[in-house]
Amino acid sequence: MRITSADVIVTCPGRNYVTLRITTEDGVTGLGDATLNGRELSVASYLRDHVCPLLIGREAGRINDIWQYLYRGAYWRRGPVTMTAIAAVDCALWDILGKEVGRPVHQLLGGAAREGVMVYGHASGGSVDELLDSVAEFLDRGYRAVRVQAAVPGLESTYGLHHPGTGATYEPADAAVPTDNVWHTPAYLDFAPEMVRAVRERFGYGFHLLHDVHHRLSPLEAAQLGKALEPYRMFWIEDPTPAEDQEAFRTIRGHTTTPLAVGEVFNSIWDCQHLITERLIDYVRMSVSHSGGITHLRRVFDLADLYGVRTGSHGAGDLSPVSLAAALHLDLTVPNFGIQEYMGHLEPASEVFRTTHTFEDGYMHPGDAPGLGVEIDEAAAARYPYEPRYLPVNRRLDGSMHDW
Repeated sequence: MRITSADVIVTCPGRNYVTLRITTEDGVTGLGDATLNGRELSVASYLRDHVCPLLIGREAGRINDIWQYLYRGAYWRRGPVTMTAIAAVDCALWDILGKEVGRPVHQLLGGAAREGVMVYGHASGGSVDELLDSVAEFLDRGYRAVRVQAAVPGLESTYGLHHPGTGATYEPADAAVPTDNVWHTPAYLDFAPEMVRAVRERFGYGFHLLHDVHHRLSPLEAAQLGKALEPYRMFWIEDPTPAEDQEAFRTIRGHTTTPLAVGEVFNSIWDCQHLITERLIDYVRMSVSHSGGITHLRRVFDLADLYGVRTGSHGAGDLSPVSLAAALHLDLTVPNFGIQEYMGHLEPASEVFRTTHTFEDGYMHPGDAPGLGVEIDEAAAARYPYEPRYLPVNRRLDGSMHDW
């Protein structure tokens, strides 16, 4: 089962995906996702020029060895481009192994630990009333967990809102050059607790409620927000402060009992080692396709399990259907699973990718097809060439840069 070819496919305008296809001498193909929002071509060229040639002739079933070869062989290790490229290779190899033995990947990982994977959806609105209508829609569709974001009064733009015409799928990457957003922390801190209070007053406590701060507060500001939200029994507040300083979470933890989640920008176990072993967070949000693939993310989740930290993997629309499928297979098996983000994918994703995962009553299941359960239609992919799209940037009222 030696690898004979490795090809990179960049497809879907607006929300771009970098798909790695590996093929063996038996004609078995595996898919991996290497998307990195706004940096897709950097990953694509790194894969095509520096990784794919190293795979030819290697035994596809030696997944751990290939992972170590690519990681330790990169002297300047880690980093988003390297770890995303390694993740694509890793997931493609697990896909091949599943197809070779005729089993879904979750069976190769030890088998299901639960019947399904609870997911949360993204409710939002240009006002609190619009948000409440959005929450009602998600609950009517069977969601048991909902993230809530609404426009902050007085600001021209607010993170987390659906754009017109995108339905329930939130799409933040909106231009070929990053757009400037404006941020004002005091307005947000005044508004967010009132927004959450309105949701609980209308819908009660029969579902999980989440909110994304998106790295925008100082540790003390995040502690203030967490304290204000305690009466509303949050499932978590996400990314309350920039995560480069892991020790900052100790300050937040010391002032509030609101659960904390972080990790979507992490690339390796070293980014969250201190957060986990010091029990400074409650949920680790790393994604399969940004964190070295299934092989490496399993190590992170195993470490988290030892310290009572649960999983809450990132699942934004910039992670392709291949990445979502890989996440669901892993989610289904880990003992410390918490929740999985599910944003869905904008068209033409369903034309390019064929999937077997399903959603019902608030839960998703990856399906029982061999491998990951995702195939790509290359003829369809060719109809949708790459179009650059970047996430916005944030500036304070005085024009200085802030975290987006």
